[in-house]
Amino acid sequence: MATFLYKLGRLTFRRRRFVALIWVALLAVAGIGAATASTATSSSFSIPGTEAQRAFDLLEQRNPGSSADGATARVVFKAPEGEKVTDSANKSEITSIVKELRSGSDQIASVADPFEQRAVSQNGSTAYISVSYKVNSMELTDKTTDALKDAGKDAQDSGMKVEIGGDALQVMPHTGAAEIIGVAIAAVVLVITFGSLVAAGLPLVTALIGVGIGVSSITALANVLDLGSTTSTLAMMIGLAVGIDYALFIVSRYRAELAEGRESEEAAGRAVGTAGSAVVFAGLTVVIALVGLAVVNIPMLTKMGFAAAGTVAIAVVIALTLVPALLGFAGKRVVGRKARKAAEAEKSPEAKPNMGTRWARFVLRKPVWVMLVGVLGLGIIAVPAASLEMGLPDDGAQPKSTTQRQAYDMLSDGFGPGFNGPLMVVVDTKNSSDGKAAAARVSEEIESIGVSAVVPAEFNKAGDTATIVVIPKDRPSSAATEDVVHSIRDAGADIKADTGAEVLVTGATAMNIDFSQKMNDALLPYLALVVGLAFLLLMLVFRSILVPLKAALGFLLSVVAALGAVVAVFQWGWLGSLFGVEQTGPIMSMMPIFMVGVVFGLAMDYEVFLVTRMREAYVHGESPGQAIVTGFKHGARVVTAAAVIMMAVFAGFIGSSEQMIKMIGFSLAIAVFFDAFVVRMAIVPAVLALLGKKAWWLPRWLDRALPNVDVEGEKLQKQLTVEPGSGQGTGDGGGEGERELVRV
Repeated sequence: MATFLYKLGRLTFRRRRFVALIWVALLAVAGIGAATASTATSSSFSIPGTEAQRAFDLLEQRNPGSSADGATARVVFKAPEGEKVTDSANKSEITSIVKELRSGSDQIASVADPFEQRAVSQNGSTAYISVSYKVNSMELTDKTTDALKDAGKDAQDSGMKVEIGGDALQVMPHTGAAEIIGVAIAAVVLVITFGSLVAAGLPLVTALIGVGIGVSSITALANVLDLGSTTSTLAMMIGLAVGIDYALFIVSRYRAELAEGRESEEAAGRAVGTAGSAVVFAGLTVVIALVGLAVVNIPMLTKMGFAAAGTVAIAVVIALTLVPALLGFAGKRVVGRKARKAAEAEKSPEAKPNMGTRWARFVLRKPVWVMLVGVLGLGIIAVPAASLEMGLPDDGAQPKSTTQRQAYDMLSDGFGPGFNGPLMVVVDTKNSSDGKAAAARVSEEIESIGVSAVVPAEFNKAGDTATIVVIPKDRPSSAATEDVVHSIRDAGADIKADTGAEVLVTGATAMNIDFSQKMNDALLPYLALVVGLAFLLLMLVFRSILVPLKAALGFLLSVVAALGAVVAVFQWGWLGSLFGVEQTGPIMSMMPIFMVGVVFGLAMDYEVFLVTRMREAYVHGESPGQAIVTGFKHGARVVTAAAVIMMAVFAGFIGSSEQMIKMIGFSLAIAVFFDAFVVRMAIVPAVLALLGKKAWWLPRWLDRALPNVDVEGEKLQKQLTVEPGSGQGTGDGGGEGERELVRV
């Protein structure tokens, strides 16, 4: 592989104008596609194999066009102090708004008058209008949402407080200025790392081109592939981080080759042949982790994973082709004056070892202590993970300034906490001899469980399907509400045995519970799949069993520690105000499995880049201890810069208005910190120091069975090494014979 990539690097360096033109053309085509594509009209959310989903499908089948999973809204009214919503003036105002809503859009399925549907609180202070739509929230037109927003303005002028809840006003998440700050921090880190504006600009430019192509392609295909609003955001988050990192690895190695006195084209070829090999395998681990999300069998998550994986693949190809092409334009200008002076100073016998070298030597002197401090430190931070509670946020997790959150609080105060999370119980009476009796028994069983209210059953026209609305006593995301759902389902098994009627519990709250359970069930199989495939991949890279094993165990330690930090901030509220957490609650149920996938791939970036350099030194004859020092001498600065950049990019998403994006941004940033600076920079060299030569042990039969992908460039090195006296040069890129040897 190293030889092929070496030739590719030299080819793209020489054909730089053609290569650059191709990438610019691809960016233009993707941009035009995104600009001309029709707006996505659907962003469906389904959870195959769950009871809640089966209930929705049954309702759609028995009541065609009922849009059981359509968008909903609640326009909540609160009378001024000392008044009631039933007062003539307030009642007249609310009734007129009901009429206004009914005629406001052809997307509305129904509008329930609160005075006809008993949607008035006992003390008369609060009432609400229930609005159901024929389509989901992402298909609502601007005219429809504007009519909803305008509905309560007149009532507000009359003195009543009016807020709107439900998913009808769901908005696209925005990340705010923090995202731009993250990119700015990345630029500053690159300038400090390279000491050259040209060298610092290359990773940023190539990463932005890659993300531009990836995100534009997602936007262009959003309508065709039914991609959700968060898909492009997450693809941008991952693509930007790895795009900068991969380009950073190539540029850094190119500068190192120039420092060895090689010509520009030869330096580009060697950089792509060595660091490029690490980029390929690091990218493969990220792609495996993201594509592996398909095992969860949730279409939305699968699409997110594939979209992000595609963006990562683009970042890898750009690092291998566009980066050396741009290096051809930049030439030796990627090395600033300060960097050249520093390189010359390092060659001096009296030169002071760099920070990476000094740290590696310290670890070699005290490997046991470094390992114990790292493991115990992460272990302590991981303790809160034992209290992890998972769920999906409702409007109660929205910022207090939003109308959704205020409507949620008004309904809780007026009708009870459970009113924000009603359950829909579907009774399939097709196989029952007496459907009405079966539905009545279901209602009785539910009332005996202990809930706030049970609305009488309503049958469809065919009389074979009944729906019963149940109001729990507690808020939607509480453990008590989850217990109610399980109790109804348990009772449904007995009812089916006695009457033949099947009882299914659905609704947003039940859907969230089923979603969380499905994520829990999929976590271990997903972890086994991703870690297993990556373990085999790393065995190919390092020709070792213990190094991949150590990499996987270190990753698990950093992930559990990151989960502990997430629980402490978002569930317990520690330092919550610092990160904009206004409401604590369960951790997003998809967050742990998504974090496992993404962080595993990113963690392997540092593992591959840092340890590959050690493996390269060891293969070329250095002792195990000296190989560790060499790896840190050349790689510590780059890995540190890459980690800081990733943390900055991910931390930028903490400013998002969407709780899921905020939580994922925080979790990825803290996980990268733990993995890069504690696991890879401390625990890994300590373990390798303790293992010595055993770290690189591989059974002979396995060594023969595994293909040699030559990531460390041993074959390339032999090919480029010329016998003394042959007149072909010494591998500095200046010999004509060597040019013939590697000509593409």
